Amino acid sequence: MTEFTPVSALIGGTLIGLGATMLMWFLGRIAGISGIVSGAAFPQSFSDWSWRAAFLIGMIVAPSLYAVFMGHLPDVTLSPDLLKTVVAGLIVGVGVTFGAGCASGHGVCGIARVSPRSIVATATFMAVALVTVFVTRHVVGA
Repeated sequence: MTEFTPVSALIGGTLIGLGATMLMWFLGRIAGISGIVSGAAFPQSFSDWSWRAAFLIGMIVAPSLYAVFMGHLPDVTLSPDLLKTVVAGLIVGVGVTFGAGCASGHGVCGIARVSPRSIVATATFMAVALVTVFVTRHVVGA
């Protein structure tokens, strides 16, 4: 996926921002997906679990609504190499743990709150992503 699609990017970004804002306004919570998932897996109470479950269900239902209104889902290509996919997932999991949150929490919500920790974390995510893409495409040749 290398084409610039400003309309869908604007709509998607607006919906993400609206969802994160509503979660903060109504529940005082940060829309960091790794925290939402871990809290749903290990809830402190039913009320804590219920909003997390509703958020995650919304993330699953949203593509279905997109398909209904647009007539199709965007093409997504995943690596057929299971080992690479598992290793990448583990690396992301370690990063989320050491970074005290994921890109959605730091990048969308933390920067919006002008959190120094989130600004540094997001800059680190972006720098590592740039290096990773360069190495995999130009050094390793993947």
